[in-house]
Amino acid sequence: MKKPYHILIVDDDPDVLTSARILLKQHFQKVETTEDPSDLNRILSRKNIDLVLLDMNFRKGRNDGAEGIYWLKHIRELSPSTQVVLMTAYGEVELAVKAIKEGAFDFVLKPWTNEKLLATINNALKLAREQQKVAQLQHSNKQWEDQAALKEEDLISRSPSMTSVLETLKKVAETDANILLLGENGTGKSALALSIHRMSMRKQEPFVTVDLGAIAPSLFESELFGHKKGAFTDASEDKAGRFESAHEGSLFLDEIGNLDLSLQSKLLNALQTQEIRRVGENQSRKVNVRLICATNSPLHDWVEEKRFRQDLLYRINTVEIVVPPLRERLEDIPLLARKFFERFCKKYNKESLSLSIEAIDALCEYHWPGNVRELEHSMERAVILSAGKEVKSEDLQLRGGQAAKPAGLNLEEMERHLVLQALDKHRGNISKAAKDLGLTRAALYRRMEKYEL
Repeated sequence: MKKPYHILIVDDDPDVLTSARILLKQHFQKVETTEDPSDLNRILSRKNIDLVLLDMNFRKGRNDGAEGIYWLKHIRELSPSTQVVLMTAYGEVELAVKAIKEGAFDFVLKPWTNEKLLATINNALKLAREQQKVAQLQHSNKQWEDQAALKEEDLISRSPSMTSVLETLKKVAETDANILLLGENGTGKSALALSIHRMSMRKQEPFVTVDLGAIAPSLFESELFGHKKGAFTDASEDKAGRFESAHEGSLFLDEIGNLDLSLQSKLLNALQTQEIRRVGENQSRKVNVRLICATNSPLHDWVEEKRFRQDLLYRINTVEIVVPPLRERLEDIPLLARKFFERFCKKYNKESLSLSIEAIDALCEYHWPGNVRELEHSMERAVILSAGKEVKSEDLQLRGGQAAKPAGLNLEEMERHLVLQALDKHRGNISKAAKDLGLTRAALYRRMEKYEL
């Protein structure tokens, strides 16, 4: 099967173009040729070229390689993602080495051997593919960052509990200390992790996220450490893992409490040695990442219950930050609501829409089981569905009414309220809350899942 790449061959010798085209068309889907390097402007501006096979001399009597260097620089400016492999004669090797310093991937000597030419091109395309994946990851994270992360000037709060969190966060962000963010679902741990990266010395490097709750145990090593082609049935090509993708940057492991006990030792070893080994490979690779973890699980309780390794907990929580639930930072609800409201008014072209005082009051009276995430979704829904010029309390459609108190004698609502009360009392400690309610931990977890707490 031909590989899905587009290759351009540039050489003033028709025989070289013919032989190279015949060889490469057997292996790649698109192969173009041109004798005139000035065609590069037209071709690169209209087409996505994965690799250019470029001669170093085009004018008769010239063998100084200056033309090749010129067009190499031109390609790098026009299409930075396009790889360049040079074709050169034996006497031009020194020039070819210089060209590599200018951005060429490698060079092949004329006359080439087919095996050598194919190996060089395949290696160049492999590098291009990995660079493209990193670029896509960085672009994706940048979009997420623009949407979700808090800017440093936005790290403000009127709530004493959140103010303390933000002060700690700003202090540790500039260091390389591993950070563990604890708190309920929806409290903004992911946004804080992004903000930590943005304020760190690694802010120009990748920010890579991994949802450990979404990775099957059988795929853990492949996802985090990568794999070699043929290492298992679906390993059709070499793949860099998340650790390699985050090299020199930050690695955010979300929902680390969901990591199976049998896999925790593998993660611990990678963190201790700062080395990973791709599945199917024998050699180790050095990685340098700043680790940020988050979970809503009671890891300290789980250490006592032998469900989470104590040495791994020590490794990931150099600094531990507990993010308070929204119901404990009522002063921040108007601040956050207006911020979300303004963002969605702009997004949906409703900038003339206003948020009424009664709507703000209703927001402050609600118990917010989904925390900041639920508040954000509520404001987006209100903006989308609003028909008038002002969003009122009834437009918010808050689940279960406005107040945190149970209505009437509804048993389910009363049970939900008692569970919330116990969790609040013991600050999210599942073991203590369960004991206070006269339940087992498993029974409490079932009720939390039932009521989406």
